[in-house]
Amino acid sequence: MKRISLLGATGSIGRQTLEVIREHPDEFELTAMTFGSNLEAGREAVKEFRPKFVSVKSKDHYLLLKEEFSGEPISFSFGEEGNIEAAVHSEADVTVNALLGSIGLIPTLKAIESGKAVAIANKETLVTAGHIVMEAARKHNSILLPVDSEHSAIFQCLQGEKHDDVSRLILTASGGSFRDRTRDELKGVTVEEALNHPNWSMGAKITIDSATMMNKGLEVIEAFWLFGIPYESIDVLLHKESIIHSMVEFSDGSVKAQLGTPDMKVPIQYALTYPERMPLKNTGRLNLWEQGKLHFSKPDFTRFKCLHFAYESGKMGGTMPTVLNAANEEAVAQFLAGRIEFLDIENRIERALESHDIIRNPDIQAIQHADREARAFVRSLLN
Repeated sequence: MKRISLLGATGSIGRQTLEVIREHPDEFELTAMTFGSNLEAGREAVKEFRPKFVSVKSKDHYLLLKEEFSGEPISFSFGEEGNIEAAVHSEADVTVNALLGSIGLIPTLKAIESGKAVAIANKETLVTAGHIVMEAARKHNSILLPVDSEHSAIFQCLQGEKHDDVSRLILTASGGSFRDRTRDELKGVTVEEALNHPNWSMGAKITIDSATMMNKGLEVIEAFWLFGIPYESIDVLLHKESIIHSMVEFSDGSVKAQLGTPDMKVPIQYALTYPERMPLKNTGRLNLWEQGKLHFSKPDFTRFKCLHFAYESGKMGGTMPTVLNAANEEAVAQFLAGRIEFLDIENRIERALESHDIIRNPDIQAIQHADREARAFVRSLLN
């Protein structure tokens, strides 16, 4: 029995993690969980899985649930401290970080420091503080298990291989909801159009990031930290079918790819069962003869500016990736709220990057300060 602490249980990754746990009740136990504002979904998860610890975003929901489950052996908390308490829960073997945004950084570090294995779906942790996170993982002998389908694919392709034999990582990208549109055709697109992803079922923020290709840019930065491969050797390939999830090229020219249907439960389960595999019944099987053709093309940095921003920010290092991520989060929130146009997202990110004075080798305090400053700058542009 592997005991799981799940941060962000009602988000897209969190819900699918619960599906994996539900399918294997003899293998997994939900020991601790946190969730945000979706009280109804969170309450149902508490009723079904009966974790020992639950934390919510607001004090009001905390008081409500604490009263509702007063007869149960469940401890409750709320806020950032609750996320941390769940991340380091003494009975958990694996902490699954499915939180959205930079709020996931400190719980990840605390889980690492407590010696937990961390299944990481929170991009912002490595994007904003990759140097700190990887050093902490080495120091505390904690394993980071990638949950993103692309990084899981690379992780699987690298099993049994030597790091020195790797010559290139190739991350595949669906291209998002606007992959076939020109820049001129992006003027005036609606939130509803942007959220209509052709392949994957994801949360709103990640779906918008997919449409701008920022999602892939953040994954490039993640791959740099997770696998120790320089940016010059990390490529992105547009692949609209999302059948090949990523590839690794080796020094002899061989290329290994991980293929499968677009289903996030596969990489989630692999992270939870690593280094073993288990059956996953409720997922589609890949029959390539049904697919017929697979398509590939190189992304154009002038079309997908956010991907270009990510590469450049990653290469510059320091606090630049922090500013990239924070500015993007704020701009996407503004677009989802109907306050700016779709193409304004990249414009605001670019202005935030241009206005930032980079700090080399920042500590946590400097990272958090840069994050706050970038958000405030993007908010100020509304005026």
